[in-house]
Amino acid sequence: MQTHKYDVIIVGAGGAGMRAALESSGRARTAVLTKLYPTRSHTGAAQGGMCAALANVEDDNWEWHTFDTVKGGDYLVDQDAAEVMCKEAIDAVLDLEKMGLPFNRTPAGRIDQRRFGGHTRNHGEAPVRRSCYAADRTGHMILQTLYQNCVKQGVEFFNEFYVLDLLMTPRADGVEVASGVVAYELATGEIHVFNAKAVVLATGGFGKVFKTTSNAHTLTGDGMGVVWRKGLPLEDMEFFQFHPTGLAGLGILLSEAARGEGAILRNSEGERFMERYAPTIKDLAPRDIVARSMANEVREGRGAGPHKDYVLLDLTHLPREQIDAKLPDITEFARTYLGVEPYTEPVPVYPTAHYAMGGVPTNVEAEVLRNNTDVVPGLYAAGEVACVSVHGSNRLGTNSLLDINVFGRRAGIAAAEYAHSAELADLPVNAEAQVIALVERLLTSTGTEKVNTIRTELQNTMDRNAQVFRTEESLSEVEADIVKLKDRYDNIAISDKGKRYNSDLLEAVELGFLLDLAQVLVVSARNRKESRGGHAREDYLERDDKNYMKHTMAYRQADGSIALDWKPVVVTRYQPMARKY
Repeated sequence: MQTHKYDVIIVGAGGAGMRAALESSGRARTAVLTKLYPTRSHTGAAQGGMCAALANVEDDNWEWHTFDTVKGGDYLVDQDAAEVMCKEAIDAVLDLEKMGLPFNRTPAGRIDQRRFGGHTRNHGEAPVRRSCYAADRTGHMILQTLYQNCVKQGVEFFNEFYVLDLLMTPRADGVEVASGVVAYELATGEIHVFNAKAVVLATGGFGKVFKTTSNAHTLTGDGMGVVWRKGLPLEDMEFFQFHPTGLAGLGILLSEAARGEGAILRNSEGERFMERYAPTIKDLAPRDIVARSMANEVREGRGAGPHKDYVLLDLTHLPREQIDAKLPDITEFARTYLGVEPYTEPVPVYPTAHYAMGGVPTNVEAEVLRNNTDVVPGLYAAGEVACVSVHGSNRLGTNSLLDINVFGRRAGIAAAEYAHSAELADLPVNAEAQVIALVERLLTSTGTEKVNTIRTELQNTMDRNAQVFRTEESLSEVEADIVKLKDRYDNIAISDKGKRYNSDLLEAVELGFLLDLAQVLVVSARNRKESRGGHAREDYLERDDKNYMKHTMAYRQADGSIALDWKPVVVTRYQPMARKY
């Protein structure tokens, strides 16, 4: 075992982690731990853009952006956090431009902007061009730009270090503070303990609880899972966004940028059906509305294809030069994975699990909360792992790349400032013991269950029972399935007993986190007896502001059971009203 000492440890090297590292490393001794090589992080898969009210193309301002964020999130957004994000969006984009990010340009040389779902001018009057973009590779460009600047600044990276435990040490007053992490080095199988004054979690989402997902294989909720096992809460886990346009049968994402450029969703009859569901902004309605509308078209028999199980994304009316210039990657995906030529034929699409609105609760300074109000000293989170609740119950497109830059930056600054005033806490006795026990149990197990079998059954039941539409019956079924799968997980065995790059071991650990988080999602969803944003209950069709205008807080009990509580939504200027588009 090796021990390392730093002022700040950042877990995760996607957009949020590297944005935090740029701020922290200039102020305090910082290390970044990542189970992937940094430029393999899932931020690189984000396609369409990063929004900010630059008003480079059309009149716009940050207040309209805030309203769209709150309304798009079905009013479960904490409005103080949304105001921070939308105000700081402009500088966030300009910071990236100054770092060298190659945004698309207007003829006048300014950053170009295009339309995206749910973004409007004058509080819903009409669509507005707010998304700043680099073709349909915006996330990739952000990731590369941040990494290049981290290298330039001399940020220390520990690549392929899988963090499996968060260390907490009681202060003299009894309050537990973050004191570091324990990581498993994939290349050697060695255990490393990192002692730090501050820890920033930036580990992304957990989309692999679903079978049909746009998420990479590595998005298994590690950061959320580690926090959950330490007895800290998770917030709003029932709200999971299903992106409307995943390639049918595969889930591979086709960006909303296509609809921003003028692509149209059609059913088997050729009808532009979104005119019935959102007559004002049609195909550019928020994602939850579009996803449910698509699923409803299929359910009512207007789906396309031999099994009538998808709808069509039509780009055939767009000029080829526009498609080539602004949508090169997503059209190539259609050709490669479905054998469809977007120039001349519509692309089969269906909703795919895409983004977790819930996660580790934080305040606007990215400090992690141990309950509704009290922070965990020295612990921070940013990006999809966190729930500062700028997304409420449904995230608007392009707000994710904005979130990671605004709150990644805030997390890095706050963690470094805390480190300047804090003492390095002593490590707990036998700090590495829990991780060693976990690894040894999996390596020496002689059980009969296989990781891939349990993972497949989990993903199938989640797709079947907890996806776009949910009911008490379906949620009860998936909850019972998860309980049985967790029992079976205790009897798993892996075939690779080695230490170097043991992917069997890695996937076994990841499956444990997925089972935990799927259970929290489902228990929270059963408890919310309304439809709001990404959580659509067919047995409770209406939004219920009287009883459920509040955040779900889930806590792990000592016996492994889940206790639920509520947290008030912060409302500053926008009172809940009907979502009409």
